[in-house]
Amino acid sequence: MKHIIQISILSSMILMTGCSNPMAYITPSSSSSPKARTVSETKQETSKHLESKTITRVQYETPTPAKEAKFHQTMIAVAKSTKLDPNYKKLSLNTPEEKAWFQKLMYRLWDRQITRAQFIAEGVAKYPDHKYEFTYIANAFQNY
Repeated sequence: MKHIIQISILSSMILMTGCSNPMAYITPSSSSSPKARTVSETKQETSKHLESKTITRVQYETPTPAKEAKFHQTMIAVAKSTKLDPNYKKLSLNTPEEKAWFQKLMYRLWDRQITRAQFIAEGVAKYPDHKYEFTYIANAFQNY
C-alpha cells in the first residue's frame, strides 16, 4: 500500500512540474531499491528547477505614425460601440498615466503583440471589477 501511495504522489509531481524524467524524483538509498523523495525534497528540487529558468520579457513595439492612425480609428469605433452596450461600465482612467497604460494595452492587443487572454488578464489585474469590460473590448477589436 505504501508503494502505491508513493507512486501516486510521484505521478502527481511529474504531471504538475512537467518533468519528463520520473527518475529525477528518485534518490538512491543505501539499499539496492530506490527510495522516493519526500514532498519537501521534491518541492525544493522543483523550486530550484523553476529558479534556473530565465523569464524573458518581450519589448513591445511602439506604433509607427501610419499604424497609430489606423489604431486610432479602430479605437474610436470600439469606444463608440461600448456606449451601445447597457452592461458596459466605463473604466475610471483619471490620470494621464492610467490613460497611457490603457491605450498602450489596447494598442498591443490591436497590433497582436499580446493575445486576447493576455489583454484581459492584464486589465483585470489592474481593474478587478471590470472583467466584462476587458472581455468586451477584446471581442470588439476582433470585429474591426
